[in-house]
Amino acid sequence: MGIIRNFAHSFNKFCDMKKVLIAFAVIIAMAAYGKKQAAAPETESSEVSNEVVTNDTISPEMKEANMQEVHAYLKECGAFFIATADGDQPRVRAFGVSEIIDDRLYIMTGKVKDVYKQMAKNGKFEICALKKSGSEWMRLSGTLVNDETLSVKEEFLNRNEGLKSMYKADDDNMAVLYITNATARFCSFSAPERKVNF
Repeated sequence: MGIIRNFAHSFNKFCDMKKVLIAFAVIIAMAAYGKKQAAAPETESSEVSNEVVTNDTISPEMKEANMQEVHAYLKECGAFFIATADGDQPRVRAFGVSEIIDDRLYIMTGKVKDVYKQMAKNGKFEICALKKSGSEWMRLSGTLVNDETLSVKEEFLNRNEGLKSMYKADDDNMAVLYITNATARFCSFSAPERKVNF
């Protein structure tokens, strides 16, 4: 009886060890598969690359189409949020208007505001715009350039009548800024990220 009991005990230990070894082999195989996937070249359905594409490397037609798409997205979202740098402190606030004028995408603010002072010091920014569904959003980054052209300010106000009670094109406060070297990333919970430049 003791021999049988010893054999059963040894057999159970062997089975437990076999399970451990199988589990260990599965973990190693999964890790190797993960490394292979990470090293595989990206396809259209995988994440976008971080390669920088500037205005010089895309056609004027593509630049225009991309800008129109981004502008339409901002309009659909209504409000969007812009992040600027205040020294080493990020600052975020809500904006609500953007316009394409003379083949440039503009936003506007007041020169007396801290946000303008931060933009003037460091033109790099990022915008996040969230669709009303809450499951799709766009991140837009680039550099903002102040434009003092009076006709651009007037056109911006003509398209946004509600701003005329707060700003005048020649009041030395209204600031219109256009976006250069822009990268827009369209994101959602259900599809791969897509990137466009203008």
